[in-house]
This record gives sequence, C-alpha cells and structure tokens, in this order.
Amino acid sequence: MKKAILFIGIILSLSFNAWSAEPQKEKLNIGETVMEHITDSHSWHILSYKNTNVAIPLPVILINNGKIDIFMSSRFDEGSAIYKGYKLGSEKDGANLKNKIICVNPEGKYTGQKPIDLSITKNVLTLFFVAIILLFLVFHARSIALKRRGKAPKGTQTVMEFVITFIRDDIAIPSLGKARYERYMPYLLTVFCFIFLSNLLGLIPFFPGGANLTGNIAITMTLALITFIITSFSGTKAYWKGIVNMPSVPWWLKLPVPIMPIVETLGVFTKPFALTIRLFANITAGHIIILGFISIIFIFGNLSATVGYCVSPLSLLFGVFMSLVELLVAFIQAYVFTLLSAIYIGMAHEEEVETKAK
Repeated sequence: MKKAILFIGIILSLSFNAWSAEPQKEKLNIGETVMEHITDSHSWHILSYKNTNVAIPLPVILINNGKIDIFMSSRFDEGSAIYKGYKLGSEKDGANLKNKIICVNPEGKYTGQKPIDLSITKNVLTLFFVAIILLFLVFHARSIALKRRGKAPKGTQTVMEFVITFIRDDIAIPSLGKARYERYMPYLLTVFCFIFLSNLLGLIPFFPGGANLTGNIAITMTLALITFIITSFSGTKAYWKGIVNMPSVPWWLKLPVPIMPIVETLGVFTKPFALTIRLFANITAGHIIILGFISIIFIFGNLSATVGYCVSPLSLLFGVFMSLVELLVAFIQAYVFTLLSAIYIGMAHEEEVETKAK
C-alpha cells in the first residue's frame, strides 16, 4: 500500500511539474486547461518548456470531396497554420468548431465545409494501446497455460484465470443462468477488461497514459449500443410481447391510453442511455476532480508564490487520495457496466423462463 501511494505521489508530482512548466506569460485559464486535458486532440502533448511545446504528432486522415489527404498533425503548428486548405478551428470560427479540422480559404476564413475526419487522435491511439495490451495478455496467458498444462497457474495465467472466474461466477451465471452464460462470456469479459484497462491508462499522467478514453461519450455510447444490439437480438418472443402487452397489469393502464406499453418501450432505450451517461460522467468527473486539486496550486500561486508553495503539499495529498479513489472507481465502473449489461441481456430471456415455468 505504501509503495502504491508513493508511486501515485511521484506521477502526480510529474504531472504538477509538466503543468507548471507551461508558459505563464498570460494568466492561466484553469477551465480551458482542464478541458484540454480531458478532451480528445490530434497530438499527444507531453510538456511545455518556456515557449516550446513538446508533443507527439499524430496522423491526420481526411476525406474531402472524394479526395483523401494524409499528413501529420504537426503541420498545423499548434492550430495557427493552414495546410492544404485545412486548419484546426478556434473559438473565432465557432464554439462548436474548436479543435475540429475545418476547410478554410487562403485567408484562413472558414468556408462552411468540414472534411470527414478519420484521423488517429489521442483517444484512437489509446484504444489501439488497450487492444494490444488485451491481445498480449490473452495470448500470453494461453501460451503459459499450454506449457503448464496440468500444473498450477502462474504469472499472467493466474491474473487472467482470476478475471475469467470472477466474471463467470459473480456476473454471468447469476444474471444469465448456467444454461446460457457461456454464449455471452466473450463479450462480458471483453467489455470488462477494455473498460478497466482504459480507466487505468487514463490515470497515468504521461505517455502512453492520460487519455480520457472512457470519458469520451462516443466510446461509452458505442459500448452501450453493442449491449443494446445483443439484448435486442437475444430477446425472446415472450420478452417483446411483454413490452407491448405487459402481463399482470390492469387493463386501464393499457387502454384507451397505452401508458405501460409506452413506458416499457421507453425503458428499452433508456437502459443503453443510462449505461452511456453513467460511465462517461463518472470517469470524466474523476479526471476533473484530480485536475482541480492540481489547479489549486496555480490559483493560490497567482496570489502569492509563498502561498502557492504552502498549498502544494495539501493539494498533493488530496491528489494522492483522489487517485487512490479513482483506482477503485476504475474497477467499479468496469464492474457496474458489465453487470448491468449481463442483467439487461438476462432480462431478455426472463419472460420465456417464467412462461415455461407456468
């Protein structure tokens, strides 16, 4: 435990140093800086020293009028440059265009057109990292298992067997039953490991960590949509019939105004919506809180350098505490998303089981 706290303290200190190294010629805008850290970007910012920004440029892939343009994000020179008729939008171009790639004329004015953006952004690259880590863990554990067949599990195999057993015994079987849980185990294992690893990488404030992947609503919406599709295609005839004509419900709640059918139909769509918002909001809130504690140093530092130094240890202490909490939240959110997905899929079979029992 002491080693974990020490490690978190070190990485938070590195985060403080990286942030404090940013140019201070202008007054630090805390809200803007926090939003830059939690939103996606076309380059991976490492640190700023004096007037120089150190960042890893990422590939920009655009489709505009049937033409494909591929180049590195460094061509934009921190959003001020125009390259091949494109530039990164700013607040002057429109609030909804900030940090988006837009088409401009030679004078740099927005033409009203936006290309189809298929770029490898910070979040996309993190997604690839998570996928590679997952594939490595699975194949490495399988390799160890084949070599040690008949022997006690060891190393990565032990970790993977623990995760598989946990998902099977605590989520899949209780929610889906022994008769059908194996069919959905691959998805439940994948979504749990993906969310958990993404959350952990997001807590590391330096490359290849720091990306707010599961705090991106497009990612959480996609995961929730997959759960929705699996649930819909797994639904039995009795399940869908129960939504349209719910049994054991008084007729006056169905006719002349179909109150319960409307409520049940809305429930089909609110479940994936709840999955989307829960994961997105909790992970994003955690990042903002930790960054908020870091920003306290600079808020008081602008008042007085002495006060800033005095507040720093307290901010560091709270930052370490919140990071430990976020480690727990990283697991809890992965667990809750997987559990609710299993429950929703299980509910699609529930009516059929009850009908057979009758």
